[in-house]
Amino acid sequence: MKQTHRYSFLILPIIYLLDTILIFLFVFLSIHKHLSLNTFLFLIFWFTTAFTTKYYEVYRNTRPAEIISKSIKQLLVFDLSVVSYIHLFAIQLPNRSLIKYLLMLNIFMLLVKLLIYVLFKIYRSRGGNNRNYIIVGYNEETLKFKQILDTRVDYGYVFNDFFGKKNIPEVYGDFSDIKDYVLNNYVDVIFCSLKECSDEQIKEIINFADDHFINVKFIPDNKQILGKKLNVDYFDYFPILSMNKSPLDKPVNKIIKRTFDIIFSFLVIISVLSWLVPLLGLAIIIESKGPIFFKQLRNGINYNPFYCYKFRSMKPNKFADSKQVSKGDSRITKIGKFLRKSSVDELPQFINVFKGEMSVVGPRPHMIKENERFLKRVDKFMGRHYVKPGITGLAQVKGFRGEIKTDEDIFNRLKYDLHYIENWSFWLDLKIILFTFLNVIRGDDKAY
Repeated sequence: MKQTHRYSFLILPIIYLLDTILIFLFVFLSIHKHLSLNTFLFLIFWFTTAFTTKYYEVYRNTRPAEIISKSIKQLLVFDLSVVSYIHLFAIQLPNRSLIKYLLMLNIFMLLVKLLIYVLFKIYRSRGGNNRNYIIVGYNEETLKFKQILDTRVDYGYVFNDFFGKKNIPEVYGDFSDIKDYVLNNYVDVIFCSLKECSDEQIKEIINFADDHFINVKFIPDNKQILGKKLNVDYFDYFPILSMNKSPLDKPVNKIIKRTFDIIFSFLVIISVLSWLVPLLGLAIIIESKGPIFFKQLRNGINYNPFYCYKFRSMKPNKFADSKQVSKGDSRITKIGKFLRKSSVDELPQFINVFKGEMSVVGPRPHMIKENERFLKRVDKFMGRHYVKPGITGLAQVKGFRGEIKTDEDIFNRLKYDLHYIENWSFWLDLKIILFTFLNVIRGDDKAY
């Protein structure tokens, strides 16, 4: 018995209608005297580009960053289409009116898109627009998956039962019980664990689901690829699954990240380091003899070594390249305590960013001696060197910064570093920078 969602089919048409109204509304408000007869062409441009940019392909588990990315892509393509059309056919329209129209439309389209997303999240969190599901298979992966759906109530999934081996108390029934259960209960989605289903059973579930208009989704049988993003590539008619290592593999994302790094680091160098270096340099030299900057060889992208810059916070010593700084370390100077506690000692690394050796956000670079130690003990450790190291990173804002005392510290740091690499977005970078700034203001117990 598939649950009937009486009004769900109206959601997308209403969104189409709302976008149509916005396009007409802003034509009326800004350029109606010039393009009233061409507004229908604008609609054609909008929905044609929306099809190519997959603008309306937003699902209950779509991330905000992806929605913003799709919206910006859609608006840019639409803007270019409108401008090209007006200039190609030499339509008489003041540039001021055109800019006003596109600016108003872009802002409101993006705001409305985000508002709809938030409203649906709230609505689903309160029990509306939900989907009932069952899980075929009872194992570590399916339990983790259920826990995610239980926690993320805004996804709008309601759990019914497990199906699998009958000797497990938590399991409702075995594979043969699925059809009768679905026919007599409200079930919208079947999540099937590939680990516990044979090829014949998978085929049977797919055929049954197709006949009863039920969605089937598959949970990978390998926990090592559970969090990976998979692409389907076709060799002629033959489908092959391939894993994306990082969104930064795409040239456009590399350009976005590098452009931001150059602009951000340049502004810091000009507006902060230009006057801070002489002041702090004098204070550092007065307290202890030695250079203003501490320069240390570290591993960067593709494990290539580079010299990482910091304000010198310790007395010159022979253990600087082999011994981690610990709490109450006698090597730290008085001015060094302030520099490390406030994270000001890291500011010279914006020079590394400007040179292209580092990024503003990325996995923090370790001492080479530490990397050599972790490579022998920690699986997938080399994966964190797939991108440029950063001045700050996801692991740092999640509390895993500074001294590594236990294996758990490095495992957790690696977990967040790999998650960042596999799920990078420009908005994630901005979020990490914001949290870094807030942590500096609040103070961090691990900053010593």
